[in-house]
Amino acid sequence: MTNLRLKALLGAGCFSLALMGSAHAGGFSRGTADTDILFEDGNFNMRTSVTYVAPTRKYSVNQLNPYLVGENYADAYAIPSAAVKFKLTDNLSCAGTLTESYGGSATWPLSSGTLGKLNEDFTMYEYGATCAVKFDLSKGRIWLLGGVYNEVTNYALVAGAPLGTNISVLGIKLHDSNFGWRAGIAYDIPEIAFRTQLMYRSGVDIDASGTGSRLGVNLPSGATGQANFPQSVEFKAQSGIAPGWLAYGSVKWTNWSVTKQLVLNVPDLALVSGNQYYWRDGWTVTGGIGHKFNDQFSGTVFASYDRGVSTGWDLTGDSYTIGTGLSMKDKLGGELRLGVAAVYLASVSETQYTPSFLNRTVQGDWGYALSGGYSIKW
Repeated sequence: MTNLRLKALLGAGCFSLALMGSAHAGGFSRGTADTDILFEDGNFNMRTSVTYVAPTRKYSVNQLNPYLVGENYADAYAIPSAAVKFKLTDNLSCAGTLTESYGGSATWPLSSGTLGKLNEDFTMYEYGATCAVKFDLSKGRIWLLGGVYNEVTNYALVAGAPLGTNISVLGIKLHDSNFGWRAGIAYDIPEIAFRTQLMYRSGVDIDASGTGSRLGVNLPSGATGQANFPQSVEFKAQSGIAPGWLAYGSVKWTNWSVTKQLVLNVPDLALVSGNQYYWRDGWTVTGGIGHKFNDQFSGTVFASYDRGVSTGWDLTGDSYTIGTGLSMKDKLGGELRLGVAAVYLASVSETQYTPSFLNRTVQGDWGYALSGGYSIKW
């Protein structure tokens, strides 16, 4: 029984480290709310982590702005995650979660794109509350999960630079806040570390507003921005396969085809423009193996594939991730988790713009991700 129990604990650590595989997934995907903490034993559980991702994106073809060929314009970013679970009764637990669910950031040393962009950055932080009700069966348990989240969006653009310069002319800062919901079902058999889970997360429509400026002077009518963000469905499974060994995997569908454009409106400049996406739906597949070396140390190796969502309007292609992680339990009852992953971002080209010299290509290149976290329970 002790070995099987340790396999169950190992499963939580493996999945949290394998989330690095989706930290640079299709579209703007970044973090996922740590609702798995609801399945853990304990009256009070707390888990925090941060994942640092450093992608590499370099143009190999850019006829409009040839001086940008070979420049890495993709900014590094950090994804926080925090979760706190309270056991309210023997069959009911609730958790509060925080993560950066979506985001994107790029910096160009000289003007890029139709708006003469120098920097574009946005983040969407999710603050969620999710509860789980457990029903004991003759063998195993059924869980029903449901909750709500608040998505806080911030967007900033520095643009308007004449071709081949870094002289900023246009500045936009936007903000929005939206509510969504999630619901799921799970079945587990703790004695053999077996669990399957299906989770749905709703999408949100962004209708942001804020300031617009020209040459540093705020414009009276400000600026607005609209975009649609997707719903998603994820299936996860894990099982003990031998004493001290655990296999796990997940498949996630994200409805990125709803994200067609980011529409920016600056009335005082008679500007209605933005980014063209017209994405297809995304699929992310992750699998891994975990092993308990002894009562203190466990480890995992994992791999992830994300199908690129580009349809020729932008440069969001396939990504492949391989990684490994280590889990270390301390004498205070806590657990430290460290992980490292290599991320390969495949080459992708724009094909939809006319005349054809407006289409760009980025080469395939490697990036990396580092993750560290700590959990404790009472």
